[in-house]
Amino acid sequence: MADLLQELVGAYGPVGQEDAVREICLREAAAVADEVWVDGAGNVVALLKSERRDAPVVRVMAHMDELSMIVKRVEPDGTLRLSPLGTMYPGNFGLGPVAVLGRQKELTAVLTLGSEHTTKESQRIWETKPDQGDKALDWLHVYAFTGRSTDELADAGVTAGTRVCVHRSKRELVRFGGYVGSYFLDDRAAIVVLLETARRLRAHGSLPVDVYLVFTTGEEVGANGGMYAARALPDGVTIAVEVGPTEQEYGTSVHGGPIIAYSDALTVYDKPTADRLMDVAARSGLSPQPAVLGAFESDASHSKASGVCPRAALLCLPTLSTHGYEVMAADAVVDAATVLEGFLASEDVRQLDD
Repeated sequence: MADLLQELVGAYGPVGQEDAVREICLREAAAVADEVWVDGAGNVVALLKSERRDAPVVRVMAHMDELSMIVKRVEPDGTLRLSPLGTMYPGNFGLGPVAVLGRQKELTAVLTLGSEHTTKESQRIWETKPDQGDKALDWLHVYAFTGRSTDELADAGVTAGTRVCVHRSKRELVRFGGYVGSYFLDDRAAIVVLLETARRLRAHGSLPVDVYLVFTTGEEVGANGGMYAARALPDGVTIAVEVGPTEQEYGTSVHGGPIIAYSDALTVYDKPTADRLMDVAARSGLSPQPAVLGAFESDASHSKASGVCPRAALLCLPTLSTHGYEVMAADAVVDAATVLEGFLASEDVRQLDD
């Protein structure tokens, strides 16, 4: 699982251009699912079928896209002005190398602010200095230095709309003291959870439910892929698997067990489903963390809030510094897969339709 997580973290997957991550999901899902396909929204859907004709349906979602940037305009000097794709700021990933995914060629550039050794005459830089203007670093302050002319950028297919990602050189997993750290554990760790759960479910024989594993597109900009899948697939409970914030305000900790959310900024999750997830985690010897989350959204909550999903749930891997350099316990993926396996393989899951 560690090798697969590293492969996924290293793959570029900006919103609307999740191709590299999609190929990994297709390859891995084909080995564990009864049917695998790509739907009209670019989601990878993997079906694990029950042998029962009246089996209820559970859809489990993890998103393929990552926080990234989009070129707003190409300046005459060959620098790029950027806008974020998702809720992030330049400080989330820091200044440094980025990959510019041109249509004809991938280029390396550097996200930069400019020289710290400037005065108020350089207003854009000066106002971000902690001993001067003291404003938070935002997208208006930074740009991508490409080192190329506008003609060279045009030849590479770099225009407004080109996606820009944190460079692969900054995507190595770091292991320390029983934890793992990296950018983009959101939501690559959750993808591994779904695939590991599918591998385990294969050993159970017939399942009590039809399980649709959905690797979704566009979650970071409004859960476009997840809502499409929730509308298109057979009706049932939708469970999102995500990174989850570990902060005092929620009573959650990166040292604890899986987080089961009862609500977030968009919706109230289905209480019977959340309660069962809590019970499964407790029976598995874990220490589940119930949470009422704010400033958080998921494929499942978007789907329920928009009326395309009747019941929704959220299972989170406890994560420090979400949407930044993320840290989670080394066994967080295994723990979440254990909860999903126990939930989906239990006859109790059929009672959710009662």
